[in-house]
Amino acid sequence: MTILFRQTHELEAETDEYLDLIIQGGLLYRQGVKCYLEHRFEEFEARLLELRSVEQRGDTLRRSIESKLYLQTLIPESRGDVLGLLESADEVLNLITSTLLHFSTEHPELPDNLNPLFFDLADNAIASVEAMVGGCRAYFRDLSAVRDHISRAQGLREEVNRLAETYVRAIFKLDLHLSHKSQLRYFVAHTERIAEDADDVCDRLAIAAIKRYV
Repeated sequence: MTILFRQTHELEAETDEYLDLIIQGGLLYRQGVKCYLEHRFEEFEARLLELRSVEQRGDTLRRSIESKLYLQTLIPESRGDVLGLLESADEVLNLITSTLLHFSTEHPELPDNLNPLFFDLADNAIASVEAMVGGCRAYFRDLSAVRDHISRAQGLREEVNRLAETYVRAIFKLDLHLSHKSQLRYFVAHTERIAEDADDVCDRLAIAAIKRYV
């Protein structure tokens, strides 16, 4: 086991809390989508409000971590990689929030018969984010475990791509206006992008892990 933050316990605690916020954000997104699909819109808005608060807390915490890395000259040999991972992971949390916000602002009418498929899409997208977070934790604590998390995230991203294509093919077979179909495709694309961005973080993570092995 190779521990990156061996003598920087405060930084380790903040990084753990930040990664916890990403997990919490994913859970709120998953719950929010479920509420929306079940037409429980007041509960949906409550989840969105919580998610936006989590995102704001994440931004504050990320800036605190970045300041400590620079001002206290901590882990100088890995600082650039850690900063890059935090920033790219933050983009995933921001995307999760903005995607759920689009549901609130546009209020799309999703076909009820396809709701189980859409929830599977959202669920797998968030699972890929959870795998990404697992990989980031492993990077800080146990490099040997990073690859397994990355492989899981990649597999989930492929499943998300498959589900997204299946959903889009299904909606374009329905008797809906083209504008409605295009709107639904837009929501599918944003949900799919969550998994793709998580996979991009894992690409960065793989390179960072290799550099620590060298």
